[in-house]
Amino acid sequence: MRAHDDIFHPEPGAVEGTRFAAAAEGTRFAAAAEVLGHLADPTRLHLLRLLDVEQDVTALAAQVPASRSSVSQHLGRLRLAGLVEARRDGRRMYYRITSDHLSALIDEALDYADHLARGIPHHHRGTRRKRAGGAAL
Repeated sequence: MRAHDDIFHPEPGAVEGTRFAAAAEGTRFAAAAEVLGHLADPTRLHLLRLLDVEQDVTALAAQVPASRSSVSQHLGRLRLAGLVEARRDGRRMYYRITSDHLSALIDEALDYADHLARGIPHHHRGTRRKRAGGAAL
């Protein structure tokens, strides 16, 4: 069972019966779209991938094709979005990704990109994990 499988996820197209459930579902999609928007920049995506391990701006700038100033600005945006957290140690700020879910999402996106770039056939849709109740994820 995946983390949070105990939370009710309605089947696509199911009648919910309340406006609250429909609004909550809409909010869920809006939140996901916002996160994906932050991931849509290659530099931010690369930074997030590197931040499974806490690092400062200087270390990160040495690993991505961007200036220290640009890295700092990207980290500020990611911090304001709640995708990274910062910790001060003297004059240095150290950053780390905030969620294992976000790390997994980035890993999946990069795996998908590998399939595209290297011409690897995609996994058949029938092999996707199933939610409780039989709906595909």
